[in-house]
Amino acid sequence: MTAPWLDIVGIGEDGMAGLSPQTRSIVESAEVIVGGDRHHTLSAEVIAERIAWPSPFDAMIDTLRSLKGRRAVVLVTGDPLWYSVGARIARAIDPAEITFHPQLSAFQWAAARMGWSLADCDTLTVHGRADSQIVPHLSPRARLLVLTQDRTTPAALADILTERGFGKSRMTALGALGGKGETRAEGTAEHWSADVPDFHTLAIECIAAPGALWHPRTGGLPDEAFIHDGQITKRDIRAATLAKLAPFPDALLWDIGAGCGSVGIEWMRAARSARAVAVEHKQERRKMIAHNRVTLGTEKLEIVAGKAPDALADLERPDAIFIGGGLTNDGVFEAAWAALRPQGRLVANVVTLESEVRLAQLHAEHGGELVRISVQHAEAVGPYRGWRAAMPVTQWCVVKGVS
Repeated sequence: MTAPWLDIVGIGEDGMAGLSPQTRSIVESAEVIVGGDRHHTLSAEVIAERIAWPSPFDAMIDTLRSLKGRRAVVLVTGDPLWYSVGARIARAIDPAEITFHPQLSAFQWAAARMGWSLADCDTLTVHGRADSQIVPHLSPRARLLVLTQDRTTPAALADILTERGFGKSRMTALGALGGKGETRAEGTAEHWSADVPDFHTLAIECIAAPGALWHPRTGGLPDEAFIHDGQITKRDIRAATLAKLAPFPDALLWDIGAGCGSVGIEWMRAARSARAVAVEHKQERRKMIAHNRVTLGTEKLEIVAGKAPDALADLERPDAIFIGGGLTNDGVFEAAWAALRPQGRLVANVVTLESEVRLAQLHAEHGGELVRISVQHAEAVGPYRGWRAAMPVTQWCVVKGVS
């Protein structure tokens, strides 16, 4: 095993004075220090070669690798592995070759200033990401700690909150946390007008008005939450489908025959960092998916134009697959099954007799669980009420590599 040669050091607003003696010694003895302008300013008294972050950041990985054999230090803000470049570096360079030196994170500082239990807060970032990522976290009484892009972020998030009926939510922008120039600006989303520094953390206490628009992160959003043309996995069936797909963090789903994207979107909302690819050949439906992924806070949902199996050829291998359409097309199941990772789940829903025949054959060959789901809704029948049945859905769930 290669010995650690790269030190990634978290530094706060108090600069070198806030580091432990051991960590301070590592920075002071560095030959090369890599970081942003702010980090170089906070460590200005240290004499070393200085390298700034490049744009795009990927170019930095080769630069870091070239420093092996020298005393190299990377300076980052707070905790190197909490929404920080340390995590990106650790994906490219073996973590066994890195020593991490964490400082208090912005989230810890913000929770302390607000008097909030950090364990009871949702922590997220919109730095370099879409503001709509806040949407899945909105719910009554939720407490959010948000790493922001710049001074414009609070106003942008205030607009999202207000539009969704959370205008009375309390917002606090905390700048330069832990430093001599620490700042604090407060207000409500509907009346936000504060001027804040570019570098700050935003604390939001969500207050929902009657009729506020928010959705739980469990499966089964109302059909009305999506723009669709009728080709949508209906709410009750979708909830059962998500339960069988079993989303988990960082997992990748292929949603084949995605329609309006409802299953892929709910998959991503259900687990942190879960990813999905929506494969859909109709342009109008792809436009619906693009709209729905923004309004429901899953902008990272990837949309692929084309029909399976051809559209699947160059995709990353998935951890789960949902086939909502096209199961009877030649080669669709075979291509999906071959690509599915071991222990991965495949769920297929069908409503036609021809598709049921195909599912029965696959169930006989591969095992798994085959169920028929029938849903009825109470509707008006003249002055009375009666049950109206939707088309029954036959659902097959199978786990690859498990008998």
